[in-house]
Amino acid sequence: MRLSWNEARARAATFAGDWKDAAYEKGETQSFYNAFFDVFGVRRRNVARYEQHVAKLDNRSGFIDLFWLGVLLVE
Repeated sequence: MRLSWNEARARAATFAGDWKDAAYEKGETQSFYNAFFDVFGVRRRNVARYEQHVAKLDNRSGFIDLFWLGVLLVE
């Protein structure tokens, strides 16, 4: 179901209010992004992964904080 513009705006305002005082990035990352995706009516689990394993250019391995193939990369 696609959200109306007014519904997305209302959700965005709620999201901004809920997270305006957030300070503990490491402990709140997953909750933050789940709530962020909810602003748009998207279940994060259906489209993006946390801690996606990647090969770095220096032949070491690492992890991307959040990865949505072809759409979004968060580090």
